Amino acid sequence: MKSIIYTENAPEPIGPYSQAVLAGNMLFISGQIPIDPVSNQLITGSIADEARQVMKNLEALLKSSGFLFEDVVKTTIFLSNMNHFAEVNEIYGSYFSANFPARETVAVLGLPKNVNVEISLIAVKS
Repeated sequence: MKSIIYTENAPEPIGPYSQAVLAGNMLFISGQIPIDPVSNQLITGSIADEARQVMKNLEALLKSSGFLFEDVVKTTIFLSNMNHFAEVNEIYGSYFSANFPARETVAVLGLPKNVNVEISLIAVKS
C-alpha cells in the first residue's frame, strides 16, 4: 500500500507527480529543484543558493513523513554542469554526518525550469 505525501513546506509539483510517496517503510522523494515553497519563486542566485534550497525542500519532505537525513539510503544528483560538483557536494554533505547514502551524480543537458541542480532520494525506516 502506498500513501501520497504532501507538505506546504516544499514546492508544489510542476507536473503529474507527487512530492513523495510512502510505500511501507520506504519513502521516495521526487526530484526537488530550487523553488522557495513560500514565494513559489525559483532561487537563482548562485549554485550554492540553489543547492541549499533543494536540500531545504528535501528536508521538509523528510520531516513531514517522520524521516531524517540519517534514514536516507539513496540519492541522485542531477547537475547542469559538472563544474558545479564541488560546491553542491559540500552543501549536500553538510546534511549527513555518517553512514552516507549510496549516490550518483550526473551532468544532464537540461533540468526543469533551467535550474542547475535537482536531487531525488529514497529513505528507509527500520
